[in-house]
Amino acid sequence: MELSLLQLIIILLTIGIVIGIGLYAARSVHSSEGYSLGGRSAGVPLVAGSIAGTCVGGGATVGTAQLASTIGLSAWWFTLGTGISLIIMGLFYAKPLRSTALETIPQYLTLNYGKSAGSFTSLCSSLGILFSAVASCLPAIAIISVLLQVSSWTAAVILLVLVACYSFFGGMKTAGVGGILKMAVIWVSLFVAGGSAFYTIHTEPGFMEALPSYPWFSLFGSGVPSAMANLFSLIVGMLCTQTYIQALFSASNPDTAAAGAFSAALVTIPVGLPCAMIGMYMHVTRPDVAPILVLPTFLLEHQSSLIGGIAMGGIILSLIGSIAGLSLGIGTMLSRDIFAKLFRVTSDAASLRLTRFVVLGVILCASAISILNEGSQILFWNYLSMALRGGGIFLPFTLAIIKPHAVSPSWAVASMVFSTAAAIIAAVMKAPIHPLFIGLAVSLVILIIGYIRTTHKQQ
Repeated sequence: MELSLLQLIIILLTIGIVIGIGLYAARSVHSSEGYSLGGRSAGVPLVAGSIAGTCVGGGATVGTAQLASTIGLSAWWFTLGTGISLIIMGLFYAKPLRSTALETIPQYLTLNYGKSAGSFTSLCSSLGILFSAVASCLPAIAIISVLLQVSSWTAAVILLVLVACYSFFGGMKTAGVGGILKMAVIWVSLFVAGGSAFYTIHTEPGFMEALPSYPWFSLFGSGVPSAMANLFSLIVGMLCTQTYIQALFSASNPDTAAAGAFSAALVTIPVGLPCAMIGMYMHVTRPDVAPILVLPTFLLEHQSSLIGGIAMGGIILSLIGSIAGLSLGIGTMLSRDIFAKLFRVTSDAASLRLTRFVVLGVILCASAISILNEGSQILFWNYLSMALRGGGIFLPFTLAIIKPHAVSPSWAVASMVFSTAAAIIAAVMKAPIHPLFIGLAVSLVILIIGYIRTTHKQQ
């Protein structure tokens, strides 16, 4: 994959302009709440930008093209599922959550089930979100390494600097502003590039015949059960992710939070389609290219320098923004719910410093895991992440929103611990049933028993 000087300049300008505007917006961040929640004054565009800017990362772009080059159109399910999750979030979760004055999911669970529930959620959810950050670090390191002809470790250092510039100083404010700009770049450039791939596939003689048969163009090419399992895992994982809930908490009011989730869904759903078209195009024209490099190779070798350079800048920004947003979510949870209590942090200035350095530590950890797992499937990490952070938390969290204090704290914590353990054991033992479903089943059984026992005691 060759990179011309003009393409490099366009890529650097695209990245520099977006990060520069984000850093300019970060000038107004002087408090802990301003860093993690943008001062709770975000309008619909900033809420939507924060959410879409994070969830449209490595899985939605590079990962979708990577998978589409192998299985076809069904790779689109990742962004479809993400959009469906955001619609559900806007309908049922946004208003009740924003009606509180909280900052994190663990705080909400602590309010309903006690401190043990909050602490367990912080640790378990942070690990799950970390795996999602890995899913964006993998392609980011690979792309930077190939484009600049440097080692993986050097690429990781460059990525660390870019992500730090994006999130370290401005937090949620930068994530919102950068998310809006990033999505504008991706939407325009990817749909132009994907449109050219779609046109070639359907007009060039012999192209359709060179692709695999019918399932290649079906959303259920990998089977209905597999597609539905992946969709459900996305829904569960998205609704339990601190980063997206944090964006809702940053909204100026409950209605704005709901509208922001709906807007993010409308922006996110279509993004996977041009990436899928590009993956299928490359399956025929460049079968020699490593799947993880399918999208960048197409943009740099099969598009004009202007479109390809802008699109590549947008792709790198999508990876940077996703890593930054996810790291911000983990950093907020761990600093607020674990480290602030452990180190007895009370001042706002100290809390701000703590959150920033925890975010930086998360970025370092995600980069290291990515280097040690080079060549792994990007969407594998995304789906594993969704299962881990959703299996033990989704049902107690949802129950707390729909019917607060319906079960006693001891039963809620038991549900979280045993369901998470069941999901991990199922994954290690390679059970024929999706680990997420095993975890949810265990959680449901314990919560039903707990609900009956709690109701009986209250009578």
